Amino acid sequence: MSESGDDTALLLSASAISRPEDGEDPVAALGPLIRERRKEQGLTLAEVALRTGLSVGHLSQVERGLSTPTIRQLQQIAETMGVTIGWFFRADAPAAADDENRVVVRAGQRRKMAMSQAGIVDELLVPSLDGALELLFCTLQPGAGAGPEPYAHAGEEAGLVLAGEMELWVEDERYHLRTGDSFAFASTRPHRYRNPGSTELKLVWAITPPSY
Repeated sequence: MSESGDDTALLLSASAISRPEDGEDPVAALGPLIRERRKEQGLTLAEVALRTGLSVGHLSQVERGLSTPTIRQLQQIAETMGVTIGWFFRADAPAAADDENRVVVRAGQRRKMAMSQAGIVDELLVPSLDGALELLFCTLQPGAGAGPEPYAHAGEEAGLVLAGEMELWVEDERYHLRTGDSFAFASTRPHRYRNPGSTELKLVWAITPPSY
C-alpha cells in the first residue's frame, strides 16, 4: 500500500469528494465512495479489476452495496486508487465551529466505516489522519473478521480488547484474546483477525503511522 505524503493528505479530505448526508447508513456509503473515487481517478471497473485481481462482477457488486470486500480486498482497491483504507472513513456529523475539532472527537461525531456482510464497524477516535497516529474503536459481530486472506502494511499496531473474544493471526501464529488482553506487532507481518465468540467484540486499535 502506498505510504506517500500525498496519499496521507488525501485521507478524510471532505472537500475532495462528496460525502453522504448526515445520518446516512455508513454501510451503504462505502460502495458509492469507492465508485466516486474510481471515477475521480478516471479508472474503469475493468482497469481496477486488472490491477487488483478481483473480478469486474465482484467490484460492481461492491460499488452497488450488494457485496462487501474483505479487508485485504479493500486494501487492494484503495491502493489502486492511490489512497489507504482510512480515506473511506466518513463523517457522521459536521465539525465543531471552533478549534475543538482539532483536539476532541465527540462520541456522536466519529467518522465511521462499516462493512455490512463482514459485520465490522470501525470508528475513528482521532480528529484526522494527518498526524502519526491512527486510533480506532472497532466492533465485530459474532463470526465477523478480516477474511481468510492476511494483509500487511507499513508501521506498527497495538490494541486492547474491551469486550468479547478475538482470534488474531500474525503470520502463522494464532492467538486467542479475551476481555482485558492486549497485543502489539509490526504491521509488516501478515495478519488477520476474527470474532470467534457469541457476543460482540469491541476493541481499541492503534496504528502508526496511519496506513490502514
